[in-house]
Amino acid sequence: MAPRIVVFGASGYTGRLVVASLLARGVDPVLAGRSAASLQALAAPNGLTYRTADATDPSTVRALVGAGDVLVSTVGPFSRYGYAAAAAAADAGAHYVDSTGEVDFVQQLQEQFSDRAAANGATMVPAFGYDYVPGVLAGALAAQAAGTPGGYLRIGYFALGSLRRGISGGTRATLAEALTRPTAVYRSGSLFTRRMGSARYEFRVQDRRRQAFLAMGTEVLFLPGTYPVLAAVEVYNGWFPALARVAGPLTRAASALQRLPGGRKALARAASLGGLPGGGPDERERSRSGSYTVANLSDSRGYTAVEVRLQGPNVYTLTGELLAEAAVALRDGHAGASGVQGPVGAFGLEGLTALSARAGLRVL
Repeated sequence: MAPRIVVFGASGYTGRLVVASLLARGVDPVLAGRSAASLQALAAPNGLTYRTADATDPSTVRALVGAGDVLVSTVGPFSRYGYAAAAAAADAGAHYVDSTGEVDFVQQLQEQFSDRAAANGATMVPAFGYDYVPGVLAGALAAQAAGTPGGYLRIGYFALGSLRRGISGGTRATLAEALTRPTAVYRSGSLFTRRMGSARYEFRVQDRRRQAFLAMGTEVLFLPGTYPVLAAVEVYNGWFPALARVAGPLTRAASALQRLPGGRKALARAASLGGLPGGGPDERERSRSGSYTVANLSDSRGYTAVEVRLQGPNVYTLTGELLAEAAVALRDGHAGASGVQGPVGAFGLEGLTALSARAGLRVL
């Protein structure tokens, strides 16, 4: 039987984007999720196959894939619901790619499933969406261009146009949880934790200077091992310039709130305010914004040595396109290594650059 691409969480917001991107590439995925009614409604117009599975019942997820298949997981928050899909792929020898933005989940996958997946010939590529492929690609290109040791790499994520009315429910939930968690930075061979928003950095975006705050990113996990010239790696978020100025006090307040009785529920309720119908922005709303990523690599004196800029479509559109491209590449045997890999480890820098370009992400 030919390898299949299975989209777990297909009827959710990100899942639907992945399905649409696969269909546009002439690929008929198998749809999977909890609700048979939702899956049937999504599958019927294109005559797709669907299977029910629940992340809280690992046996149902394990039944979705076999050796050589590709499992695309969009079921989050991943720290709660993501392990069943990852375990199913590693055990079955199925390739795996997901949309997580949770760095601690990626670290857990590295620790728990990398050896198992490698032994079964599977490649697992977590966080292969807007978080954090553009930063990994820009950072890798900058590190390769620099070539000399001691570089201090800062990566900034920005939105072109407005995201004020274009944030999905899943993103809101992830951000709410991130407010109370430490973020990782890489320094001189080790990972250190710092409070999210505890530092700011100014990047040049389309000939303007824009502030961004310290945020989480898998770049700190994957880039240093591939590019030992890097002495430090930090990731910053500049979606909302006004937020950068208050991110530090906000994360301190959120950390204090979550320690109070009912604090976690209050944060979750606040994250859900202003949620969009259907889980996220529609096509028209997505067309009003784009994505922009900067990798600034400075030398030991603080002078910029290399700067790489990438521009792409709306963050959600780009995530759907990237996941679809990765799934096809994994199905077709284009992975360069097995086990849990970052984007460069999985596809090589040249392959990642080409894959990203097909998804709409271009180097400026």
